[in-house]
Amino acid sequence: MTTRLSARAAIASVTDPGSFTELPAPRRESPADGPDGPDGPLEWTGYADSRARAAARTGEQESVVTGTALIGGHETAVISFEFGFLGGSLGRRTGDRLEAAYTHAREHRLPLVSLIATGGSRMQEGMLALTQLQRVARQCVLTRAAGLPQLAVLRDPTTGGGWATLGAGADVVLALPGAQVGFAGSRVRPADADPAAYSAEGQYAAGHVDAVVDAAELPGTLAGWLRVLAAPRPAGPVQPPAALAAAAPPRTGWDAVLQARHPDRPRAAAYLDAYFELRLPLSGDRAGGTDPGMLCGFGLREGRAVAYAAQCGTATRPAGYRTAARVVRLADRLGIPVLTLVDTPGAANDAAAEHAGAGAAIADSFAALAAATVPVTTLLIGEGGSGGALALAAPGNTWVTPDSYFSVIAPELAAAILKRPPEAAPATADQLRIRPQDLVALGVARGIVPPGHYS
Repeated sequence: MTTRLSARAAIASVTDPGSFTELPAPRRESPADGPDGPDGPLEWTGYADSRARAAARTGEQESVVTGTALIGGHETAVISFEFGFLGGSLGRRTGDRLEAAYTHAREHRLPLVSLIATGGSRMQEGMLALTQLQRVARQCVLTRAAGLPQLAVLRDPTTGGGWATLGAGADVVLALPGAQVGFAGSRVRPADADPAAYSAEGQYAAGHVDAVVDAAELPGTLAGWLRVLAAPRPAGPVQPPAALAAAAPPRTGWDAVLQARHPDRPRAAAYLDAYFELRLPLSGDRAGGTDPGMLCGFGLREGRAVAYAAQCGTATRPAGYRTAARVVRLADRLGIPVLTLVDTPGAANDAAAEHAGAGAAIADSFAALAAATVPVTTLLIGEGGSGGALALAAPGNTWVTPDSYFSVIAPELAAAILKRPPEAAPATADQLRIRPQDLVALGVARGIVPPGHYS
C-alpha cells in the first residue's frame, strides 16, 4: 500500500518550496448550469452532508487543488487531486476547476503536471458527473493543439475516468510504485481479476506507463522532463552521431554483413549515452505492448532538446514501431527534432508479431516519419534489414557508419528467394550493393560518418 498524501502535500513534495500559488475556484453562474439545491443537481439525499464532512476532514472545498508552481525552477500549471474529498471523484465543480487550470496553462504557455489520485466519477451527480470526462478530454485536446506538454503522475489510486482522461491522455505518464492504476476501480472488477493488471507496475509492463518512479526521485524526474521540454530547439536537423567504432569500410558486401553482425559492435545504448548529456525514456505503445529492443525518449544535446527512437539490433516488435511512432508524433507536436538509430535484422515475423499487427505497426512508423514537420536525422549503426529498418529511416537524411549495411532483405534470404544455394549468400550480398559506400553511391545515404569525439 502506498502512502496517500493530501493534494497539497503532493504538490509540496514535487515543487520548489514556497512557489505554489493557488488558482481561484471558478464560480458556477451560467444559466446553462441549472440551479443546484443543497444536495446537488440530482437532489441526492445526504450529498450536502457528505461534502461538508469531506471539507471538514480535508480542509478543501472540492476534490482538486489547482495552481502554478516551480518545479526545478520551471513554471508549471499544477493539478492535484484530494482523495480524501469523496475519493477524489469528479463532479461538475471539479470539472470547472480542471477546465480553468487547463485554460490558464494555455493562456500563459505553461506545461501542465497532474498529480492524480481519484476513484472516478461522482455517483451523487450521476451522468452530469460522467460528462465531465468530455470536458477534460476537450481541454486535453486544446492543450495538445497548443503545443504544450502534459505530464501525469499516477498516485494511489488512479482509476476510472481520471485514468482514462488526465492519466492515459498525458504525453508523459509516470507512476508511483504500488499505485492502483486501471479503468476499473477495486470495487467493480471481476472477482477473479489478476490484481497485478491494476497496478502501476502492471500498466508499465503493458506499455501504458512510461516509468515507475520512487517518490524520492519524483521531483528530480519531473524537473528533468520540464528542463528538456523547455530547452531550445535546434534550428535545423541535428547532426548524426559520430561512429563509435574505428572500422574501415568493408571490402565486400559479405564483409559488411559480418562487421554489422559482430557481437562486439557498438549498439544503440552506447550511441545514445555518448550523444546526450541527459536523456529521459518513454516506454510502451499505449496499446498493450512494449519492445525492449526499441529505445525511445527525449534528451538534451548541447543544451537543446532532441527526441530519439533507436533500434537495438534485435528484430523489432510491433510495439516497438508503435512506440517510435508515438514519440515522433509527440516531438512533431512540440517542435522538437528527431534522431533515429537504425539497427535491426528486420521486423519480427513470428505468429505473435503478426497477431499483434506487424504490418499496421510498420505502416504507422512510416506514416509518422512521412508526416513529420520537424527535421528527422537517421544514422544506420548496424544491420539495416529490409522494410523493418527502413520504417525508421529519414527520407533524404540518412547517414551510415562504416560497420553497417542496408539491404532489401538479408543476403541469405535474398539467395533463398532467388532459389540459390546457401553458399551463394556472399556473392548475392555483393550484387545487392549493401556496403556503406554503395549506399552513398546509390543515393540511399548522405554519407559515412567517421569516428569522432563528442563535445
